[in-house]
Amino acid sequence: MNGPGAPADTLRWRPLALLLLGVGSLLLVGAVVVRSPVPIFLALPLLLAAPAAAWGGPRSAPRLRVDRRVEGAGADVRVVGTVDASEVADARDLAVALERPPGLAPTATAIVEPTETAFRFEVRWTAREPTVVVVPPPRLVWRDAAGLVERAAVVDAEPLVVERYPPELVRVGAIRLRRTVALPGETQSTRLGSTGEFHGVRPATATDPPRVINWRASARAGRLMANEFELDRTGDVLLLLDARGSSLGPAVDERLLGVSRAAAVGIADSFLHEKARVGVGVFSEFLDAVPLSTGRGHRLRVRQCLLGARVGPADAPSERAAISVSRYFPPGVTTVLFSPLIDPEATDLLLFLRRRGYPVVVLSPSPLPLLAEGSSLPADDEAIVARMVALARRTRIARSWQDAPTVDWPDYWSLGHFVEMLRRPAVRRAG
Repeated sequence: MNGPGAPADTLRWRPLALLLLGVGSLLLVGAVVVRSPVPIFLALPLLLAAPAAAWGGPRSAPRLRVDRRVEGAGADVRVVGTVDASEVADARDLAVALERPPGLAPTATAIVEPTETAFRFEVRWTAREPTVVVVPPPRLVWRDAAGLVERAAVVDAEPLVVERYPPELVRVGAIRLRRTVALPGETQSTRLGSTGEFHGVRPATATDPPRVINWRASARAGRLMANEFELDRTGDVLLLLDARGSSLGPAVDERLLGVSRAAAVGIADSFLHEKARVGVGVFSEFLDAVPLSTGRGHRLRVRQCLLGARVGPADAPSERAAISVSRYFPPGVTTVLFSPLIDPEATDLLLFLRRRGYPVVVLSPSPLPLLAEGSSLPADDEAIVARMVALARRTRIARSWQDAPTVDWPDYWSLGHFVEMLRRPAVRRAG
């Protein structure tokens, strides 16, 4: 049987086929030893079974179209899909393998309903906490009815993303944030465009009509520039994720980063829906930044940056993060920092950002619910330990309030306190 690095178009032998070939070869050797033709007649069906099964199947890797959709709400996640198996003789000869992304736990056995031309599958998962993950396409393999040979299929499927975040983030973009410095060349004008008041100029895209091209700015810049119109633009917002490792270990750090990633995606989508400019920064060892912008293309860039965020080294200095942020984003932009605030190095980041002129609001996912899941102590000892850890957590949150308003986030499915914090500009300015 070929290894996992074999090409997708390669025919692979199943263990049963190798067993039949081995038995048939032994019978041929026995026929030579005993000088009798009887073992040969017994060996021929065993030797020809696997080639005959391969001959009756597809000559190359079948290309199968998979249509999937996500259903359910809240923690309930259901992925329903159908496979168009018109390129194979019988869809019941297809075997499907569904990979479960991290952050989702199975709740029931996968349902597969095959027919002659297609089959339907459904998987049920539950989201333990808010998450945004990409569901990989299913792996489909054609196998003959006897299970002797198989050939991997080429799956044609659209990307599928599961998004689960607190419902308060749907309307958080309607909050009016403090405006930051104007864009270079931005002026106030009474000219009204297709969507409102003139806001500034930007590089033109292939879909921009000629009537929005700013020819004077294009002549100065040496490339096509387009006018940008907005009716009422709110303030800019910067979403900064602290993806450095902590003393809790990689497993807990990845789950906390997944919670922060889900909240950042929800906040970014909400503000982009309101035509606000959104910037994203993910700091691990270095800063991965998406500068302030808006639009559909920017929404895709923000999602790619957040989905690619992973936990990095824990010894990256906080001052490096603040210096890197000042290279991409102007001072004064409202900054939402996602950090569990486990180690002192994470708390120092608030001070460095404040010194460089960034009004920070900290959204800190609490590790206490995750630590309580893996506890194996007796009930009395667990209560004492939980109380001590909660007091230490409360002390750290109180210290971070000296540099920036901080929202402790123990209930991952609710962000009412954070939304209320953004609605109170006086509290934000106090940071």
